Amino acid sequence: MHKVATITQVFHDGIQRVKAAPVILIGIFLTTLILALPQGLILRDLLRTHLGNSLAAEAVATGVNFNWWQEFSAQAKGLGATFSPTIIGFAAVLDNISDLLDNRSLTTAVASVTVIYLAVWTFLLGGTLDRYARNRPIRTAGFFAASGIYFFRFLRLAIMNLAIYAFMMGIVHSWLFDNLYEWWIRDLSEERTAFFLRALLYVVFGSGLVFCNIVLDYAKIRTVVEDRRSMIGATLAGFRFVSRNARRVFGLYFLNSLVFIGILASYAIFAPGVGGVGSSMWWGFLISQAYILARLWIKLVFLASQTALFQEELGHSGYTAAPLQIAPDSPAAEAIAGRPPHQ
Repeated sequence: MHKVATITQVFHDGIQRVKAAPVILIGIFLTTLILALPQGLILRDLLRTHLGNSLAAEAVATGVNFNWWQEFSAQAKGLGATFSPTIIGFAAVLDNISDLLDNRSLTTAVASVTVIYLAVWTFLLGGTLDRYARNRPIRTAGFFAASGIYFFRFLRLAIMNLAIYAFMMGIVHSWLFDNLYEWWIRDLSEERTAFFLRALLYVVFGSGLVFCNIVLDYAKIRTVVEDRRSMIGATLAGFRFVSRNARRVFGLYFLNSLVFIGILASYAIFAPGVGGVGSSMWWGFLISQAYILARLWIKLVFLASQTALFQEELGHSGYTAAPLQIAPDSPAAEAIAGRPPHQ
């Protein structure tokens, strides 16, 4: 009789799968850093041009000059407009959450970088999920072969994702906050009640986004594990899996989220503040990079543990196969073939 693993065991399995493939985490971290570097260099040149040889340049070099910062922000455009006090430490995290919940649009410069990052992530996702599903080394050729195989499938899925999130951010968000919320508070005189009503709507809207995110995660997992070609079918299959296993699916998501909240709390405590030069500046940089690395780690743990749960629920766990150099079979095909574990 098959022994059902607990949520904690599935979560631990996900951690072990990520731990067994450190190159994926390091590679995605370096990719993120490389994609961000050109924007950082452009912003550096903007700041250097604006400061020139002024007295403000000397003040900025030794600390934070808020008077100059306000002057720069008032006239900055494009990428320069992103250089605001909200980029400091944990304020950046809060600002990103606020932008999401309040449906604020990205600047053109940030949006272009985001699109590039999502395209690269979409390519790497296929190889990442394939590695976690097989739970064994697939080597560089196998990883990029899987990435190439699933890239165009995930691009089609991304179009569906875009349509779903456009509906959530455009129609649902507008109805909740522009219509329902305004109707609720039209006769209210207490700001506290209005605050709690808006907070309630944030919870409702956020829960809808989480549900969509979970369904799409399992659509991607089923695409790789079962070698699905129809992205509509994969999305419907992901929805069915989430609906039939809601308790365990949301339990695992909650456990992952607790770890993510722990990472956020740690960063809130140790996040660098304003000012500082020399060694303190470099410590701040290292802390920020450690936070980014931790966020990428938990993102991969999310995917690996969800993959483990899917395999556990459908009896597909323990997929192994002999090394394949190009175009490897799906993990499901390996299980059906009954290939022995790779040693």
